[in-house]
Amino acid sequence: MLLALATGGLWRVVWYSLVLALFVGGFSAVLRAFGVGWEKIRYALIGVYALVYVWWFFVNGIIIDRISVLWSFAIFLCVASVGRPTHEWLRTARDLGFFVAMWIAYDESRGIADGVGMPVQVESVRDIDRFLFFGTDGVVWLQDQFLAPVGTVRWYDVVASFVYYSHFIAPPLVMAVLWLRNRDQWIRYMRRFATVIFLACSMFVLLPTAPPWMAAGGANRSGYRFDALPPLRRPTGNGWRHIGLDGFVEAWDVGRDWANEVAAMPSLHSAYALFVVVFFWPKIGRLWIRLALLAYPIAMAVALMYFGEHYLADALAGWAIVGISFFVWNRIERRMSPRRTPDESAERSADADAEPTVPLDSLQPAEASAVDV
Repeated sequence: MLLALATGGLWRVVWYSLVLALFVGGFSAVLRAFGVGWEKIRYALIGVYALVYVWWFFVNGIIIDRISVLWSFAIFLCVASVGRPTHEWLRTARDLGFFVAMWIAYDESRGIADGVGMPVQVESVRDIDRFLFFGTDGVVWLQDQFLAPVGTVRWYDVVASFVYYSHFIAPPLVMAVLWLRNRDQWIRYMRRFATVIFLACSMFVLLPTAPPWMAAGGANRSGYRFDALPPLRRPTGNGWRHIGLDGFVEAWDVGRDWANEVAAMPSLHSAYALFVVVFFWPKIGRLWIRLALLAYPIAMAVALMYFGEHYLADALAGWAIVGISFFVWNRIERRMSPRRTPDESAERSADADAEPTVPLDSLQPAEASAVDV
């Protein structure tokens, strides 16, 4: 990735950035000339950004290559900061630097894993799943029972594709909305998110694991030839191709060319699905909504197994690192918060019991930061 940034990719970023700066400057100048305030200009620019993003999604697929992901996030932060004072631009630069460092660390973990040279886990993870399913290979059973013949797409293939690819949409969307609406909550989100990535990357380096499709003998760039499972198909994009989103699937297929193929333990798809639910869990008062949200990480785990991408053990490991991240940061933030006397704590608790549950976007930063996730 660093090499790409230092060669052709950097010039592309510089050129597009100059064009973007001219557009944003001209657009803002015209609106200011008509007396439009900076807040409305920012929201107008964010609206244009969203429309272009959606257009790109349907034409070229999801933005997934390394440089474009960083650049697209940088664009969002910049358009959301137009008209703000200098000290807020400096804060935006720090936030962007944190995101870039986190992304590069994740992306470079593959090279570190190759350098360490730890043995690839194949039978061990398969055996854990066999234990969990009482001697049955859960991945194989799902495909035997539900996967249609080649060329046939069923309704649940479309649903499973939506669930699978939401991994690339839901977490960054929440990240962007929180940064725009409530930076205190964004900081809480990013602390936990970065910790999940750190734990996952550490496991990718120390415990490289073959996903089910590879353990079943699937072709791969590393040249591994395993036969720990019966042959499996990898129909991840069938559902989206069926509804005309071929560009998205093709972009994902290209993105897999630089992915770490043995970064299966833990499953970040499963981790992120639970992460989003857990983060908003305390802010949701209705039990039925909470239970409905729990269906998301469960559906993700089932879809990953059905597609041959992960074992259940991978999903459980992903959920475990989410739990560790929230546990650690909840304790740290509780220690960082101002200490109160027992009388003040009791009074605050009584006030909290008397107050009804309020929607997320009505929470002020001071209130939201006191919520224990």
